[in-house]
Amino acid sequence: MTDVTDVPVASDTVPKLGGLKILVIDDSKTIRRTAETLLSKEGCTVYTAIDGFDALAKIADHQPDVIFVDIMMPRLDGYQTCSLIKHNKAFSHTPVIMLSSKDGLFDRARGRIVGSEQYLTKPFTKDELLGAIANQVSR
Repeated sequence: MTDVTDVPVASDTVPKLGGLKILVIDDSKTIRRTAETLLSKEGCTVYTAIDGFDALAKIADHQPDVIFVDIMMPRLDGYQTCSLIKHNKAFSHTPVIMLSSKDGLFDRARGRIVGSEQYLTKPFTKDELLGAIANQVSR
């Protein structure tokens, strides 16, 4: 007979996200607020930036564990921002997840070329957002 305490519980297999530092870079206030609300409830410390230039200073100051970056932004787009992050030795291993309302093969491929680890299509669900982080921190 199997003891009930030996049976793994599904929540034990999901990495705990509490304590992670997450940076969300998006020119949409709605996306920034949504991500911040969802991630804060999971115990993450969330920083936000309105564009790539704003993000670069925050990355250096806060050293996030995972970075979400929107592709379409003014001044410095997501591809350029990701490339700058990945070419910096201090942050080259920080996972970058691209955010876009586009779900095309070309956009995904271009994201990989500049070094992103994952691609998330907007609008995203809570499970997709949390799953993307769990996927990166479990590596």
